[in-house]
Amino acid sequence: MHTVTPIPAFNDNYIWLIHAKESRGYYVVDPGDASAVLDYLQQHQIVLDGILITHHHSDHTGGIAELQAQHDHKLTVYGPDNENIKGINHPISGQTRVVKPEKLDSEAKIFHLPGHTLGHIAYLIDDHLFCGDTLFSAGCGRLFEGTPAQMRQSLLTLAQLDDDTLVYPAHEYTQANLAFALTVEDDNEALIAHTNKVKQLRERNEPSLPTSIGVEKQINPFLRPEQPSIKQNLSRHFAQDVTDNDTSFTLLRQWKDNF
Repeated sequence: MHTVTPIPAFNDNYIWLIHAKESRGYYVVDPGDASAVLDYLQQHQIVLDGILITHHHSDHTGGIAELQAQHDHKLTVYGPDNENIKGINHPISGQTRVVKPEKLDSEAKIFHLPGHTLGHIAYLIDDHLFCGDTLFSAGCGRLFEGTPAQMRQSLLTLAQLDDDTLVYPAHEYTQANLAFALTVEDDNEALIAHTNKVKQLRERNEPSLPTSIGVEKQINPFLRPEQPSIKQNLSRHFAQDVTDNDTSFTLLRQWKDNF
């Protein structure tokens, strides 16, 4: 069994701390800022065992070297082998589907999710999904390297997970994403209700995350490009007929990039 705690970093990052209750291990996911992690570890008298990396962007990897330097023991560092990430000592290849990090209670299922970057991966540990910058609450990552088709397939892969799977994105982008989602699907009652819920959470300075696969299938336009109201709003915005789901997804991402 594992518990997950957010360590805020930079303006809107979350570095997720995973605690294995039986094995008594601690891992962090995407530590872009070593100081935020080290401060938390010292404050709570925690010894870090390892790091899980989803992709190569510096706000996810920038703390690896300092965390390694500040620990006398060797940290276990997992990450994709096809991205240029220094410090990884347990590279994950494109054929890898499962890894068993030392001092975690369960294995981690690996999902290969090209889109935001070409080598982006996610980790599913029990019912906790650490998905980096692929799936956000009410949104998805920008396409810095991949294509809309790749991102759509990556999101469809995650949408097949159980509805009660908890989703831990790396950024607190939820309110901005919800504003866009309401623009493209303004008749979605679940979306309206969730927007109000998140507003209250953020007013108390509480994280809007984790979310869940079930919630995202109800509110996230990038998991709902087939919805008639979304296609109608896209058709109106882009002054073209939008009928197929792939075009709907591509135009959603294009609109969001300029929203």
